[in-house]
Amino acid sequence: MSSVKLCSVKLNDGFFMPMLGFGTSAPNKVAKSEVEEAVMKAIDVGYRHFDSAYLYLNEEEIGRAIQKKIADGSVKREDVFYTSKVWGTFLRPELVRTSLEISLRKLQLNYVDLYLIRIPVLLKPGEELFPKDEHGELIFDTVDLCATWEVECHPYLNQSKLLEFCKSQDIVLTAYAALGSNSGKEWLSKNNPVLLEDPVLSAIAARHRRTPAQVALRYQLQRGVVALAKSFNEERMRENFQVRDFQLTPDDMESLDSLNRNIRYFVDPLFSRHPDFPFSDEC
Repeated sequence: MSSVKLCSVKLNDGFFMPMLGFGTSAPNKVAKSEVEEAVMKAIDVGYRHFDSAYLYLNEEEIGRAIQKKIADGSVKREDVFYTSKVWGTFLRPELVRTSLEISLRKLQLNYVDLYLIRIPVLLKPGEELFPKDEHGELIFDTVDLCATWEVECHPYLNQSKLLEFCKSQDIVLTAYAALGSNSGKEWLSKNNPVLLEDPVLSAIAARHRRTPAQVALRYQLQRGVVALAKSFNEERMRENFQVRDFQLTPDDMESLDSLNRNIRYFVDPLFSRHPDFPFSDEC
């Protein structure tokens, strides 16, 4: 079995997804060239799972980075697990394929490994999303709408109820903002506490001689949650990647569980009045 599979979780469609991913969203003030450089550095560090979206407007740069690392022999295409997302303006079945093809052209790839619905709250119950041919068969070869859910998840918002449900349905939970967040995007809540300065998290990190970020990521992995880490700083990239060679104790996990406050760093008011808006529910 390859090293990629050994550090991965098997999805319910049979494919493997690396447990630690590299997030690529960036504020507008960050030059697109920095994203390209960051992805190349991340591949050199060892990341093989990259999370992006049509909305991030950086898939062309990510694609160039991947192609360069394929060309220099660092990786093969099958080593890279790439996630993109369909934006809400493309949710009509006849437009989903168009959205995907736009991303593929920018990426210079023949396929993505995972394609997520960016704003599923816009879908009506029972509404079909993927186009079918004249025989009623799905056009895409492999479609599993419930392979994984990607949600904000960190010790201040541990999503324990959702995680329990996902495990009961053989769905893998993926955590974005796994390290919390306090800056960079206009829709972020500015008044929340800084997760990585939490004294409980810091104390556990000190006992293990690790950083608070490493402990926050390791917490997710031990819960069976795929964690996305985002930093364009090469030293922090390396630190965040070094989370597989230590183990949190049951007491550590219990202490981290107790930090849950249902705090969301990412608050999107655009759909807050939608009848199916989920972010008011207890997690």
